[in-house]
Order: sequence, then structure tokens, then C-alpha cells
Amino acid sequence: MENTVKDFKNIHIAYIGGGSRAWAHNLMNDLALDEEIGGDLRLYDIDFEGAKINEKIGNELSLRDDVKGKWRYKAYENIGDALTGADFVVISILPGTFDEMESDVHLPEEYGIYQPVGDTTGPGGIVRSLRCLPMFREFALAIKQYCPKAWVINFTNPMTACVKTLYKVFPEIKAFGCCHEVFGTQKLLIKILEEEYGIQATRDDIRINVLGVNHFTFLTEAKYKGMDLFPIYRDYVNKHPEGLEQSVEAKHWANGAYVTTELVKFTLFKRYGAIAAAGDRHLAEFCPGNWFLANKEIVYAKYGFSLTSVDWRKIEYQQRKEKAKRYYEGEPFKLYNTGEETVRQIKAILGLGDFVTNVNLPNFGQVSNNPLGAVVETNAFFSGDSVRPVHAGAVPTALNALIMRIIEEQEEVVDAALEGDYEKAFVLFMNNPNVCLTEEKARELFNRMLENTKAYLPYYDAYRARQK
Repeated sequence: MENTVKDFKNIHIAYIGGGSRAWAHNLMNDLALDEEIGGDLRLYDIDFEGAKINEKIGNELSLRDDVKGKWRYKAYENIGDALTGADFVVISILPGTFDEMESDVHLPEEYGIYQPVGDTTGPGGIVRSLRCLPMFREFALAIKQYCPKAWVINFTNPMTACVKTLYKVFPEIKAFGCCHEVFGTQKLLIKILEEEYGIQATRDDIRINVLGVNHFTFLTEAKYKGMDLFPIYRDYVNKHPEGLEQSVEAKHWANGAYVTTELVKFTLFKRYGAIAAAGDRHLAEFCPGNWFLANKEIVYAKYGFSLTSVDWRKIEYQQRKEKAKRYYEGEPFKLYNTGEETVRQIKAILGLGDFVTNVNLPNFGQVSNNPLGAVVETNAFFSGDSVRPVHAGAVPTALNALIMRIIEEQEEVVDAALEGDYEKAFVLFMNNPNVCLTEEKARELFNRMLENTKAYLPYYDAYRARQK
């Protein structure tokens, strides 16, 4: 991409999932706060009404005197029209509805399987992949046809499998996946510095080396102005053998869908010597089920994190939907600090300042002991028309035994979803360390979950015909 200064006010961003009431509003907010770039934001969504609502909210936002970034918003019913000539493509979708997610997350509970999130691994993550990845195949083909040189930024989970699918279908694509889980661990390090040493730091002050796979990511280095934070972190972990204190009310399962004592993080650090850099809810799902998820009582009482119910997500979504309606009807959009880096990434790619942050990319050697081509999460250097992964070294050997199993599952689930090979998917389902069931019970659960999501499975009828 070759841009001159005049181009910075005429950037074309296509947003797949542009009817979103969460990620789309975050991006609209951050674009409004930045005065260096402008252009048009094309909102494509199968929920066209949602995209139209965001079109009106965005255009009214741009008219305000207190808004620095001026953007033109337009909703599109046709993905090709939205993508044509785009400089950037943002993908943030819910694959299916909350009803399918409810089956992903809660049906396995009938079989003693608990999932705090259920969107990346475990029974829920595997089935979500089967319905999501065929959608990403279509996105990749559309990008190849309408804007092959665009930079593609994905926020959708399962992150690793989605990014892998984009590259598998369109190898020349310029795509990366963004996740803010690592930011939370940097904030924890800031908290430790303040509590233990009275040091006021920012996230940019905490320099880290990141490696792993999305939602099971680790730091092997962390420094503040040359100060090694690992001994400080170790002392802090040892001072909090039961994790960070939470109120009795916050620990109760019905409160605080994202509550955590950080005890899963601390436990993994003591075991592997690397700082776990995702939330406890995600980390727990990648480990054998009897470590942190044996039953509800262990989750809440011993480890102090939450099983985020889909009922809670439905309530949260309805609240966001009502807020968007109020904005549509004239209530002023409230600007806020999202903590996200999308606009900064876009500006760096345009040549407006280099920086380093964590993203998900195919492994070109940045993780030395993981397979080439597998999608891994490390730091990357953002500069003019370039996102280059930073060499992160090797995953510690004991930890890599867990990560290699995850990589193999994610690589295989992509093939299973795109080929419609649900028998291959069932083997992955059986092999997952959270599915401690007999083959008969595992098959029963798998088939029930597929039945509940069949509207989004392009090969379902053929699979059921073979079952009979």
C-alpha cells in the first residue's frame, strides 16, 4: 500500500459484522478519537438492520465538534460492494446465534464437562469451528476477489482456526488476528509494580516476549525499564498462594461473569516457569479437565473464576442492543477508553508510527519449536505496509507438550470443517482432554451438539445419512 499524506483522510475500511453492538462500537469510538486518519467505514452484516443503525450512529458521531476523526458510514447488503477497493477489512462476527452457543457451552454440562467460555477448544470450541470456518472460507474468497491487497484484521473466535482458514483458502492474504487477553496480564504486572514498589507504569512500559497459541499464551520475558519482572512476579505469586482476594459476593457463580482470582495463572507459573498471559477462564479450558474444571464447586470455591453463562451473554447483548437503539434515536454516543489497538495498528500500517504488539500469524519461524505454518501468537512489528512477527524463541519444553496438542487439534479442526469430515471432527472431540467420556457417550453428545447447530453446518445432511 502506497499512501501519501492526502490519502490518510480517504481510507476505506470494510467491516464484516458491521451490525455489531460491541466491537463495531469500539472501533467507531477509537476512530472518532483519532484526528490523523479518516475515510469511509463500510458496514456489512447479515443483520442489515443492525448495520443501518450503526450507519446512523457513526455519521451523527462524525458531525460532532468534539469528534476529531471524521468518517463516512454506510451499510451494505452485499459483501462484494462493501469489500471492493477496501484498504482494510475487519472481521468480527458471531457464528450462528446465542442459541447455538448455548448448546456449545451448556449441553456438555449434562455429561460433567464444564467450559468457562467454550469458543476456542473443548466440545464447544470444536463445534463452533465446524459452523464458523465455512463462513471464513467465503470471506477469504470474497477478499481475494474484491480487495486482494487489503489488510485483514480478525477478532472472531476461534481466533487461531479462523486465521488459519483465511490463509489456507487465500495463501497471499495479509491477515492477522487480534486478541486483548495479553493486555490483562500486562495490567496485572502494572498492579504488582504499584502495590509492591509504588511504581506508576503504563502498558507500553511493560516490555514482554509473547509466545503460544491464542487464549493459551505465555510470557517468557517481562521487563519494566530494564527491570526483570519475573523475580518480582514469583515473589508476588508466592505471597498469594490462594490467588488474589475477591469478595464473597464476587466469588458467587451468579455474579461477575469475568471475575477471577488469577489462581490458574499463578498455578501454571509455578508449574512451568512462564507467566500465563490469558484470562483464567480461557487458560483452564486448554488443560486436562481434572486440573481446574472437574466440577462447579472447584471452579468457584477453589480457583475463584467464573463459568460465563450464555444466559448472561444474552442479557448483556440485549443491553447493548437497547443502548444502540438509544443512540439511534438521538442519545449522544459516549466516547470512552476502549484499551484496544486497532486504530494504532491501522496507522502503523499506513506509515504513521511504528510499534510492537501481540498478534496471531502463521509461524514463519518466530516460535522455533512449533510447526511452520501453524498459527501462533507472538509480538509483531507494525510499520509501513508491513506486519512482521518478532522472533520469540522456543516454548519451554514441558509447556510445549500442552501447546503442541492444541496446535494439532486446531490444524485438524480446520481441515474437518472445510472438508465436511465430521468423523475426523469426532475423533478430535474424543481426544480433547476435557471429554472424559466413553466413546458411546461422546458420540451421543457430539451428535446432539451437531443437531443443535445443523442450520450452520453445510455438510450435516450427508453426515447424518452416513450415520443411518
